[in-house]
Amino acid sequence: MAEENREVRLDGVLAALRAAAEPTRLRLLAMCAEGELTVSEMMQILGQSQPRVSRHLRLLTEAGLLERFREGSWVFHRLARDADMAARLVDLLPPDDGQLALDRQRLAEVKARRAEAAADYFRRNAPQWRQVRSLYVAEREVERVILSLLPEAGVEALLDIGTGTGRMLEVFGPRAARAEGVDLSRDMLAVARANLEKAGLNHCSVRQADLYQLPFERDTFDVAIVHQVLHFLDHPGRAVQEAARILRPGGRVVIADFAPHDREDLRDQHAHRRLGFADGEVDAWLRAAGLDTRYIEHLPGEPLTVTVWMAARPAPAAPDTSESRSQTAEAPA
Repeated sequence: MAEENREVRLDGVLAALRAAAEPTRLRLLAMCAEGELTVSEMMQILGQSQPRVSRHLRLLTEAGLLERFREGSWVFHRLARDADMAARLVDLLPPDDGQLALDRQRLAEVKARRAEAAADYFRRNAPQWRQVRSLYVAEREVERVILSLLPEAGVEALLDIGTGTGRMLEVFGPRAARAEGVDLSRDMLAVARANLEKAGLNHCSVRQADLYQLPFERDTFDVAIVHQVLHFLDHPGRAVQEAARILRPGGRVVIADFAPHDREDLRDQHAHRRLGFADGEVDAWLRAAGLDTRYIEHLPGEPLTVTVWMAARPAPAAPDTSESRSQTAEAPA
């Protein structure tokens, strides 16, 4: 059996080496190590046709070196998160290679154009965000409370649900070995990618996804953050249920949203579906999702109050070994 497992592992290594053993594919690995890229962006950098680039990407993906995900009509590629081989191959590439240096220069130009497009979108839409934020407590105070509820170390995987501009990933991503954000808005994701690039958070990524149907397996994340999202939703309880599904045993979900208020203008002008949430309502959703509410704090603003709720998925009980220990102690020497 051990010999069979070794052969399986060797087959995987050999497949990865064969897939990478071509100049263009090595260049693609080097590019994807710098972040998520679309096929069109890689075409611009390589100066090659779409069919040729797509063929190289398919081979690298089939070998487990890259992973792909769709965002509307766009397809992004990045280094596979569960494959050390990809990162090791990139580390072997000579940093002073002329072709790779040219690729990095073109990649920087692509990122600059992406950042400018994101900045333009933010400039056009920032006034409405500033208008709402002026109604409640400063964001830094909310972030301080959330930080106090998260482990300072040991977070393997963090998910920001409804990531928007990626602010939560910027603040809390450094505490996690891997952090991801999901949002339905491609424009928001463009802003988030630019912000993460600027912050140098290469271990953080974002993708387009429906928060009612997260594209992750059960028991995937240690922490889930739902920051100023629920009041936009028709079914906030379903979103809480889905956040609980992807938590590992012992994992935590942190929700920040408005306490009940009467600002009807937020419905008309900013598409708010709900005018805040009472503690009992959120606690009922958390309990229905199999989570235990551990912490609630209200942060008064003028006129809106922000509430932070933290709940945890119970860890499995440790097996009772008292009987077996007793039997062992009584056994004859």
